[in-house]
Order: sequence, then structure tokens, then C-alpha cells
Amino acid sequence: MSPRSTAARLAVVAAAAALSALAVGTPAHAANGDNDADEAYGTYQGRVTARTGLLLRDSPTRGGRVLRSEPYGAIVSIFCKTAGDRVDGNNRWYLLTDGTWAWGSARYIDNIGKAPRWC
Repeated sequence: MSPRSTAARLAVVAAAAALSALAVGTPAHAANGDNDADEAYGTYQGRVTARTGLLLRDSPTRGGRVLRSEPYGAIVSIFCKTAGDRVDGNNRWYLLTDGTWAWGSARYIDNIGKAPRWC
């Protein structure tokens, strides 16, 4: 592994840890479906388009450890986007905030509303 990719992975892990700490102090608001509240807290929504479901990983790479999966058609909360491994020509990955902080390839998530901001 190159020093650059090691540094990038460490930065992603540090960002995810900071976001996890932030989430603990943030009131829950997803249950009421309030999109204005979602934007106020910096989350966006997307729909899973992978027919067999989408594997969610611990890093924005195809080789990242699988943490969980989301079924086809599931609505997911997106915190931000970053560049990572290419999946079918798309190098965007979304950091999802549904229960576990996990990365999903943007190739298989259609935005609902605004595109997520950069991490």
C-alpha cells in the first residue's frame, strides 16, 4: 500500500470517527420525514438501484470490509460524498448514516433531491 493511500484511509477513518461523535449529539429526526431538518443537519437522501442489493463498506473502496447491505429500492440517508475506487466508471462514494456509518458506491444510489456535498 502506498503512503498516499494509507494517509487517505487514515483521513477517512478520522472523518468517520468525528462524524460518529457528532451523530451522538444530534437529535433524531429521520422518523418524521422532515426533509428540511435533514438538510439542516447536513444529510441527503438516495434510493438504492442495485438489483441484488448494495454492499456497504468501511471505506470508499471495493476492497473495504463489508459492514452490511441495503436492499434494492431502499431509501438511505447520505452525509457526504468522496472520490474512491471506480465502480462501472463511477468513482463517487457516499457516506451513509443509517444505523452504521458506511460507504456505498454512488453508482448504485440515485439522489433524491440535491446531490450530497463533498466530505
